[in-house]
Amino acid sequence: MKKIVLAGFLSVFLITACKKDDRTAEKSLDEQKLEFQARQLEIEKQKLAIEKEKLVYEAQKKADSISETRKKVAAENNSKPQVIRETRTVYRDRTTHSNSGGGSNGGYADNGSSASQGTTQKKGMSKAAKGTIIGTVGGAAVGAIVAKNNRGLGAVIGGVVGGATGYTIGRSQDRKDGRVQPRR
Repeated sequence: MKKIVLAGFLSVFLITACKKDDRTAEKSLDEQKLEFQARQLEIEKQKLAIEKEKLVYEAQKKADSISETRKKVAAENNSKPQVIRETRTVYRDRTTHSNSGGGSNGGYADNGSSASQGTTQKKGMSKAAKGTIIGTVGGAAVGAIVAKNNRGLGAVIGGVVGGATGYTIGRSQDRKDGRVQPRR
């Protein structure tokens, strides 16, 4: 009888001990989940901090490039000589009798419009000419490469097309620069 009671107590003790281990195992699993989630949150915080620093860096880089560009433009504007776009020629009548022109400008005559006198002729090759040369050479090269059977014909066609395109682009740049009068 003593052995049966002792065996019963022992079995109850073992069963309760196993249940406690299961509870502690469940608790430790929950704790591990919480720790894992806490680590993930910490990693996400670090990622956000890195993104913030990256945005601040890019904003600073953009601000630096803008200020650098402004400095370059200011330096270029200060180094370039100022070109007078409009000139006016005034002739004074040196005779003492009245003005035969009938104008009321007190002996001064304006000779033509100021726009025709204001165009300054720039020296050197125009952008239209440069564009034509570059376009012709480039077009001829591309035409010769593309046309495998008749390279001479390909070069001629490519040169004509390239030259016309280069001239058109160069002429528009000349208009923008004021070398050529714009279309009306």
